[in-house]
Amino acid sequence: MKEYDVIVVGSGHAGVESALALARLNNSTLLTTLNLDSISFLACNPSIGGTAKGQLVSEIDALGGEMGKVSDRNILQLRLLNTGKGVAVQSLRAQVDKHAYHSDMKSVLENQKNLDIMQCEVVEILACDGKVKGIKTAFGEEILAKAVVVCTGVYLESKIIIGEYTKDQGPNGFVNSHGLSSSLRDLGFDILRFKTGTPARVLKSSIDYSKFECQKGDDGIQTFSFLTKKQPKNVAVCYLGYTNEKTHQIIRNNLDRAPMFSGMIKGVGPRYCPSIEDKVVRFADKTRHQIFLEPEDKYGNEIYVQGFSSSMPRDVQEEMYKSVDGFENVKILRNAYAIEYDCISSLDLLPTLESKKVQNLFFAGQINGTSGYEEAAAQGLIAGINANNKLKNKEPLILRRDQAYIGVLIDDLVTKGTNEPYRMMTSRAEYRLLLRQDNADIRLTQIGRDVGLVDDYRYKKFCNKLKKIDKVYKILSQKLRASDVRNLLQQKQESTQILPQTARELLKRNSVSIFDIDQKFNLFKGIDKNILKYVETEIKYEGYLKRQEILINQMKKNEEIKLNQDFDYSKIKGLRLEARQKLNLHKPLTLGQASRISGVSPADISVLTVYLSLNKRKSKRS
Repeated sequence: MKEYDVIVVGSGHAGVESALALARLNNSTLLTTLNLDSISFLACNPSIGGTAKGQLVSEIDALGGEMGKVSDRNILQLRLLNTGKGVAVQSLRAQVDKHAYHSDMKSVLENQKNLDIMQCEVVEILACDGKVKGIKTAFGEEILAKAVVVCTGVYLESKIIIGEYTKDQGPNGFVNSHGLSSSLRDLGFDILRFKTGTPARVLKSSIDYSKFECQKGDDGIQTFSFLTKKQPKNVAVCYLGYTNEKTHQIIRNNLDRAPMFSGMIKGVGPRYCPSIEDKVVRFADKTRHQIFLEPEDKYGNEIYVQGFSSSMPRDVQEEMYKSVDGFENVKILRNAYAIEYDCISSLDLLPTLESKKVQNLFFAGQINGTSGYEEAAAQGLIAGINANNKLKNKEPLILRRDQAYIGVLIDDLVTKGTNEPYRMMTSRAEYRLLLRQDNADIRLTQIGRDVGLVDDYRYKKFCNKLKKIDKVYKILSQKLRASDVRNLLQQKQESTQILPQTARELLKRNSVSIFDIDQKFNLFKGIDKNILKYVETEIKYEGYLKRQEILINQMKKNEEIKLNQDFDYSKIKGLRLEARQKLNLHKPLTLGQASRISGVSPADISVLTVYLSLNKRKSKRS
């Protein structure tokens, strides 16, 4: 009978990050997949990143993950979103070649030491005395392991829906998984039913692009990976268009045939990524909705129509799409569809992503109720690291909400849970000014090094960057000639009554950028512009950052107060009934986690704090 240190079930974005992390940390690892052709496949949109998601990709990269590097190698177009807004909400988004991305990641896996890949269907998680012991495949083969990471994505008992037509299968026509949901249910997990969807793919040559607005990429900007040396070229363009009143009327006329409204779809869909029929009903006052035309690969002719997902019947889809200006002669190559699938309640997980019900059984990705490639990959990396640490009796890696978007994501899942596919957004992060796209390596590379995933090359490059940043700060402390400063401020139409003495003081002026200073005084020869931009942001937002640090220090105090996992909160009389029930259900690890549970009020936390304080005094006396 075969035996591994760890088995990873599923080869989507969560599975590959988990398997790579485990293998690189010297664990004998098996990665199972329903189909080798579905490894890291971009089954929905052909893009990586987006608002808050771009930060996740760079955080994965800083910790030693793979997604950022593979994305950078296969970029068709790269953009920095929200440049008209503050730096806290600016994020990278890339169109990538979906077929090249899959092949690239598959090659990385195939060449990874300590990693085996097997095409098979896992139908059962084997456990004994509350501890995982391996898996069973559809072939009847049992494979043992000390730990198992489940990363099954949207494949559990999945079903695609196009109008009245349904079929038991996974996304993009891949086979789905049968039996594993029942196995998880037998182990005591709550099984939820979620739904997501994808738009049609249309023939490139059948589109009249003159009726769409061209959107080009940005040159010379930061990439996802801090190891990428060569700036990716923008070899493709995207286009912006709109639905119209005619489109909306077609949808309204056919709502009786829409699975979303006929009762055929039972799963809960994502609120922040609705289908076009849902948009038309929910936002009845809107006369148009945006759609984006995005290439799926470098040489193919399939165009992804973002913003136009649907589960309408084929004939209605044909009519809807052709009603859009520029789509009069459009040819649909692959129809839009909805997909329903099973997932677990993320409240059944610890902050390490280990199950509360079965020891050494970890979960990552869309099986935890999330949506998106980036959220999945982030969870996969953390689950892999923590499975390794658990087996080797090391401290778990639990990122705080002030350290990373990954910390926000996992804390939200295990503390608050989710009743719909969870999507990462900048608004979910209290400290998003600290969690920027540009400083992910500053925040997390040392953590990745301590874990063991940041190699010598990356770490040396990181240390050199820190030295250059320190050099820039020292240069900015230099005093400047008053006449030159006055001349620059006059050009910027700024007041010259009180002149800044140092370059740093000058940089605090809103109208003056670090590049203005460099151009005027020639101070930063040979220093990368991304480093200059980082320092500029830190200085210009210095006051706001200090305020956030004060709040973070207050939060840390609550995070340091550990709570007994066996304690019965019904014994605390001052707590409201709802708080007692929620605390007993969730069993939070810390007072900070308890404060974020829905239904536990600040007053309840005050009562709990007093109770803990009194108990501590009693313990000291005794």
